[in-house]
Parts: sequence; structure tokens; C-alpha cells
Amino acid sequence: MTWLKTLFFTLIALFIAVLLLLKPIAGVSPMSLGAAADVATGLGAKIACSGRYITGLDDSQVMADLASYSPAYSLVEVDYDDKQKKAYANLLGLSPMSATFRDGIGCTLDIGDTKALDEVKVVAIKASEQSWPEGSALNDIDADLQTRIEELVAEDNAQGYQTRSLLVVKHGKVVSYATQEGFEQHTPHLGWSMGKSFTAMMVGNLIYQQQLALNENQLFAAWQHDERRDIDLESLLQMSSGLDFDETYAPGSDSTRMLFYTYSASDISIQSPLIYPPGEHFYYSSGTTNLLSRLVFETLGGSVQQQMDYLYEQWFEPLNMAQSTFEPDPSGVLVGSSYIYASAPDWAKLGQVMLNGGELNGSRFLSKEWVAQAQSANSSKNDPRYGYQFWLNGGGSELRWQDLPEDAYAMSGNRSQIVMMIPSQDLIIVRLGWSAEPYPTSEKLAKIISITN
Repeated sequence: MTWLKTLFFTLIALFIAVLLLLKPIAGVSPMSLGAAADVATGLGAKIACSGRYITGLDDSQVMADLASYSPAYSLVEVDYDDKQKKAYANLLGLSPMSATFRDGIGCTLDIGDTKALDEVKVVAIKASEQSWPEGSALNDIDADLQTRIEELVAEDNAQGYQTRSLLVVKHGKVVSYATQEGFEQHTPHLGWSMGKSFTAMMVGNLIYQQQLALNENQLFAAWQHDERRDIDLESLLQMSSGLDFDETYAPGSDSTRMLFYTYSASDISIQSPLIYPPGEHFYYSSGTTNLLSRLVFETLGGSVQQQMDYLYEQWFEPLNMAQSTFEPDPSGVLVGSSYIYASAPDWAKLGQVMLNGGELNGSRFLSKEWVAQAQSANSSKNDPRYGYQFWLNGGGSELRWQDLPEDAYAMSGNRSQIVMMIPSQDLIIVRLGWSAEPYPTSEKLAKIISITN
């Protein structure tokens, strides 16, 4: 009967684990218990794979990062096969999941047919020795400011915020860049939802190339015969499509299924019904961004290789983003909502493209008009402080960041990742980290502004 006793205690431990994962939710169902295990192992395998093979984290840091989401991750077992570059996760032996790293495209969960990913060929970008932004050399550091920024990073980490990179660009030059001990200047960090802004920039680039149009509708074949055919591209960019999507990060929700145990991330939202007239109601939805990713994929010809060629040839190479990886889902479509890893200097280059009105390093990526529209308030009835996948400070009844200039706008991601652009100051601030608690963005960045003036 030893096996029965072992099974009993295993099930008790599993029940406790999923309750920890489901702690915000009342009315736990057997289905949500199973979904909790799937989320735990899907997130575990994905973050472990990318953390090890892209960011270069050691095992203890990977597990600490996962545990910041739930104490139940102490019950998730993570293993690696460094020869195959795979990460494996299971929750007490249940819901096993794995993820595989591929050169140039990062880590993807091993779900369904991933042969197309195996066949992708990407030529690695060599970091240029030219000064930023043409290359990666940081030759314009201000010694006094550098000391102050290093002190701010130390202060953040003494307060438990886990700020891993803090970079300041003033008048087009990196004037300060400090990192947490254990991280290098060119370490790629997960931006989470900052990827939404870059996805919008890719859409903007295709508009500039006249391959897409803001007023374009009938965007997907699945929408041709119902009211969703009236959703236009601008409504998707402004998160006002009117589609029903559950953005709560609870096991079994649309967002967790999309990111952690589904073959095609965009399939979740492409099947969503319409609940508001397009353009009238703002609702922040990662599913919306992955519709944009799918639209980019289909516009480029519908092949993984064509998509990755575009990413590297039109963006990473001309910007010399040598420490950046944009990861696809198992179907091959880039997960624009969440899965971009980049160093702080590379993230800052995207911010500089926006500050420059759409150009950098002698290349134009976006029209000036699109850049202006991207940082303009949307026309929704409930919250206009969101542009084309960028968070806006102004545009509403009150400022989003009370201590910052009204024209500030940002790429923003989970764990308080941020690329803050302030046109009136000709300033970019990049903060990357892993804050389990809300980071006081307004207060902290206002302090940086004060010491740069």
C-alpha cells in the first residue's frame, strides 16, 4: 500500500499547489485545477528555456523568477538538456511540458507540429563596434550621471525591486547605463508586454511600405461573414476592437491558454465574439496584439522564414540589435504580446526610432504621421490614454504618471519593464527588472529626469 500512500500525499500536494496558483479566484473547479497545472508547467518550461539559453540565468535565478509568480513553483520540477537546448517542467509528475531553443528565434513550447521552426535559417547579427545607436559601444557616458544612476539601481534593489538594467538616453546618446550585480550590459531581458509596442511598429512599417492601411478591415478569413469584418486595423492598434477577451492571468483564462499551452496564440482571439462596436471601448488585450502579429505574418506571405527574414532585414540588422530575440509560438507566428528579449541598449534603439519621428541610423522605418498618431489619444469612450500599443501619460482627465511630463509615453511590460519616451526632454529611460511588487515608476523616473537636467 506504499504506492497508495505516495499517491495520496502527491494529490494533496498537487491540490495545495493549484490552490496557491488559483489564490485570487473563488469557486475553484476541477477544470481550473487542471488548467493551473498546465499553466505552471507551460510557464515553467518557457521561462526556464529562455532564461537559460537567451538571458543566461543560472538554475537558482530561473526558479527564483518563477517563484515570484507563485510559491507553488517550489513544487515544479525543471530540468535541462543542454545538448538539445531544451527545458522540461512538470508539477509533481503531472502536466509535463517542454520548450526548445533554436538559434535566432529563441524558445518555443513543444506543442504540435513545429517542423517549420526547425527549418528556419537566421544569420546572427554581429554587434558593431560603432557608438550607440549605430552599434553597441557606449562612448558617451557622463561620469557624474553614471554615479547617480548606479546609486538608483542600488537603491531599487535594496528596496526589493530587482532592477536589473537602468539606461538613460539624452539627445540621442546613451549617457548612463547601470546594471544589477550578476547581469551584463548586453544581457537580453524579457520585455513581456513591451513587445506590443514593437509589434505595432512592425505594423506601422508595413503601412509605410503600403502593404497595409489603417482603415483596412475584413482582416481575417474567419471574420468575413459576420460583424467582425468591420473591425479595422486602427481599432486593433488602439485596443478598441470590441472583441471579448479575458486578460486576467488566471489558469484557464484566454491569456494563459494563449501564452502557455496553445499551439497558435492568435487562434484564441481570432475566435472571440464582438461585444462592443469597434472603436468605442478601450480594453487592454494581449489577444489583440497577437492578432496584429498574425496579420503581419499573413501580409508577409504566411511563412515562418519570410517573417523572420523581414524581422532581421528590416529591423534587427539596420538597427544593429545584436542582443535581441523575438520568439514565435509553436505555429510559427511571433508572439507579439509578450516574447521579445533584448538588451537595454537595443530596447532604447526602438525608443529612439520613435523620438526621431520614425528613423534611425540612416533608415526610415515609420512615417512621421504614423509616429504622431501612435502617441495620440484613442477615440474610445472609457479611456483615451492609449495610442498604437503605447501607454500615454496625457490625453485623459488625469495623468497616468503624475510626476512626469504630459507628453511622456511608454512601452510597458509585466514586472515593471518600461521604455519611457519624453519628447519634450529629448529623453529615453529604459528600466528592466523583475519586480514582484508594483514599481513606483512615476516617482523613480521623475528623479532621473531631475538629475539629467
